[in-house]
Amino acid sequence: MSEPQHWAEHQERGSFWLMKLTATLVRLLGRRVLSPVIHVIVGYFFLFGSRARRSAWQYQQRLHQHSAGRTPAPNLRRVFGQFMAFADALLDKLDVWNGKLRLQDIDIHDPANLRTQLRGARGQMLVGAHLGNLEVCRALAELGEQVTMNVLVHTRHAERFNRLLGEAGATNLRLIQVSELDPAVMLQLSERLERGEWLAIAGDRVPLHGGRTVQVDFLGQPAAFPQGPWLLAGLLGCPLNLLFCTKHHGRYRVTLEAFAERVQWRRSQRDQVIAEWAARYAQRLGHYCEQAPLQWFNFYPFWNSDDDARP
Repeated sequence: MSEPQHWAEHQERGSFWLMKLTATLVRLLGRRVLSPVIHVIVGYFFLFGSRARRSAWQYQQRLHQHSAGRTPAPNLRRVFGQFMAFADALLDKLDVWNGKLRLQDIDIHDPANLRTQLRGARGQMLVGAHLGNLEVCRALAELGEQVTMNVLVHTRHAERFNRLLGEAGATNLRLIQVSELDPAVMLQLSERLERGEWLAIAGDRVPLHGGRTVQVDFLGQPAAFPQGPWLLAGLLGCPLNLLFCTKHHGRYRVTLEAFAERVQWRRSQRDQVIAEWAARYAQRLGHYCEQAPLQWFNFYPFWNSDDDARP
């Protein structure tokens, strides 16, 4: 029996050309004309994507229980609402790429005043999540401080997406493939930090090809989280911060949160230290999921369990 396909392998298929086609249509037709088409497509996936539908139900059920009822229990309407929120985020992402999002359209919550460090001599790391719209970090890279932001991704087609970003006018945003942390990749990232560039990576997606993961509590149940962000921060010796971007009442709220001045370990304690940082991250992710419960866009069995899932 063949093994189930990894989430990223599902997304690899045609994802570049779908994004390119959608970006072109938005540019030619406008968001208002294309919006109904996007929503019909999302409705189709809601009706026929039973795996994604069950995964969204399970997430909402976990969040409802973990929040002691502060977020509503799942039902089909709320699960569909999560799909529709994803469609809205996709259209917003294309607005970002096409330069239609202005800095004044974004509320920035930065209690540690991290924005003042974006132009520092050495770069830092930002760990985000598939919560809300991480693409809005371009507002910091392109519109605000004009700092180069390197987004670390697992896709094999990073160079194609870079061309698409360039066509959309994103000059300070670059995708770097980090499916494997070999010496060449580590050297490249270290050099970019030394030039004052920043690194951004999502901390809630398990990498391809059996990448290192750690089991930590997320919304009251054990789940696999990647070791990559914390391993990278330790090896590169750079400060690590959290970045969340959620939408509230039609406006995006970017939250910058200082997280670790440095991740370090003794050789015998490395796995324990990484697990501790991953657990802290999972706790903060749960906190922000509670603030925007329909905006977490991981439509696959995150807990690898069918508990609390409906057909």
